[in-house]
Amino acid sequence: MKRRILALLSAAALLATLLSGCGSKTNTDNSSASEAPTAGADAGKGEDLIPIKIAFCTWVGYAPLFIAKDQGYFETYGYDADLIIMEDESTYGSALVSGSIDALGQVLDRDIIQYDAGAPEQYVCTMDASTGGDGLVATGDIQSVDDLKGKTVALDKSATSYFFFLQVLADSNITEKDVNIVEMGNDEAGEAFIAGNVDAAVTWEPQLSNCSQREGGHVLVSSADYPKAIMDVLTVNSNFTAKYPKANQDLAEIWNMAIDYLNANYEAGCQIMADGLDLDLQDVKDSCEGITFYGQDKNAEFADLTTEQNVMDVANQAASFWLERGYMKSNDLSGFFPMISAK
Repeated sequence: MKRRILALLSAAALLATLLSGCGSKTNTDNSSASEAPTAGADAGKGEDLIPIKIAFCTWVGYAPLFIAKDQGYFETYGYDADLIIMEDESTYGSALVSGSIDALGQVLDRDIIQYDAGAPEQYVCTMDASTGGDGLVATGDIQSVDDLKGKTVALDKSATSYFFFLQVLADSNITEKDVNIVEMGNDEAGEAFIAGNVDAAVTWEPQLSNCSQREGGHVLVSSADYPKAIMDVLTVNSNFTAKYPKANQDLAEIWNMAIDYLNANYEAGCQIMADGLDLDLQDVKDSCEGITFYGQDKNAEFADLTTEQNVMDVANQAASFWLERGYMKSNDLSGFFPMISAK
């Protein structure tokens, strides 16, 4: 269900797209930002709504956007939101460059790789953090990360699970060279572990909970141990904000309202999210147990640069991590956080 595919090699494809001309695409709309319709709270009353296309994959962490649409929050701020499920995340960067999407829900470290490759995107707010919904499962004889030496581990190197696994290894006495990695999707990795085909696997729910179906199977490390390793954020196309300067702030407020609704109306909110994602209600509730949604208070704290492990700290750590491994050319993220950097 959870398909937050990192697709690291797509950064190179995005760079090629930019060099071929898409990156220099000019806006043929003659209207300036000052001439554009005004958004903001209550802007939708009696005015034309601003169309906005927001893409994300099938993951509950993004699903409060369906609550925002269902409850009319987008319209209140003057937007006609088209929520688009895009499972192939390797196309996100080119979709932003071409302008075919205006906003995006995605994992943070993937966003900064895209940004470094030239995707026109800016951070809006944090949507959720995986706090137990992802993890490393292992056999009974593996009781520490060091015990993985010489073992076979199934994981998806094109997914954020790889980022998680490397962070786990960084806190151990072994390296990636000490384990035998078998590449497969996260769902398949969990299934392979349960079937007894590998010694360990990086996976997510429901396979994470189902690992005990294999005798001795247990969760060795989960994202609860690394609560800011896998974080989903909402970004907006920089070209869209150039035309509608209030979009960044508006989208953040719309998201916070959706989280407020979910907190106050959990059953109804989960049903709206289940309907939007075309999932069973119980699957949505189970997934919610492994994530922490970020509303107004958590976002304010996370965006406060005086707090430890704030959003820029986390992003800079991820940028340095991928820069060292050759997936990024620079760790300058100032343009990715215009509102926060300006404070």
